[in-house]
Amino acid sequence: MLFKEAMHKNLLLKPVVKWVGGKRQLLEDIAPLVPSSPTIYVEPFVGGGAVLLYMQPKHAIINDLNEELVNVYRVVRHDADALLELLLAHEKRNSSEYFYEVRGLDRTSSFEKLTDVQRAARIIYLNKTCYNGMFRVNSAGQLNVPYGKYKHPNIVNRSGIKALETYLQNDIDICCGDYANCLKDLPKGSFVYLDPPYMPITATSAFTGYTEEGFGYSEQVRLRNECAKLREQGIAFLQSNSHCEQIIDLYKDFKIKKVRAKRAINSRGDRRGEVDEVLISG
Repeated sequence: MLFKEAMHKNLLLKPVVKWVGGKRQLLEDIAPLVPSSPTIYVEPFVGGGAVLLYMQPKHAIINDLNEELVNVYRVVRHDADALLELLLAHEKRNSSEYFYEVRGLDRTSSFEKLTDVQRAARIIYLNKTCYNGMFRVNSAGQLNVPYGKYKHPNIVNRSGIKALETYLQNDIDICCGDYANCLKDLPKGSFVYLDPPYMPITATSAFTGYTEEGFGYSEQVRLRNECAKLREQGIAFLQSNSHCEQIIDLYKDFKIKKVRAKRAINSRGDRRGEVDEVLISG
């Protein structure tokens, strides 16, 4: 059976951060390929969580290597009201000068003294006001995207954060670490959606700067091997990636479906628009 949109689905439940490679444009292609009632829904590269929040499974494991992003999910679940208060304070002070002051905190010793709620509010504020919504860090793990100069950025987003707070009260395990850790010992009937940093199709198109570790070709090979393990174990999975020769070759023994996706986030405006991507399954 395929996943069908339920009448009780919370339509306010959408990503609270913009994320490069977000899947809102591909939901109509992805949703029919997701089993209706998986034992556990697993998303090892959760990012902004567009697929998770569209499907709204009651039992899930979500993971990301980006510690600041994972902290946002944990704070929304446990301390949403305090987070909203800080976001309102950021909104009132929003300006180019204030943005760079907040961005620069991770370059000072005071950054280590921030509470989890302060860190989450900082990341959401920077995400909503930085240029084109890119979350990119340098080799030192410091955010390095400039101010975006938006007229009315949705910094607070109370309804979205409260909806996410409610959803995360379900049986949702929030993890931070290597994606392969949450693929171990999955029960029968589990479903895994993998949305890794894509294999770049040009020398300048790689957006692996969410963490300072990056995600190169060797990692793509390791991911293919993990998908092969899932297939051997009878665990259903779906992976999104770029439509390029290397990926097609890596997954030549898997099912590959080409889809068109609209990309609104890129460091260069002339490289936004529709691109070919692939959906890979066992």
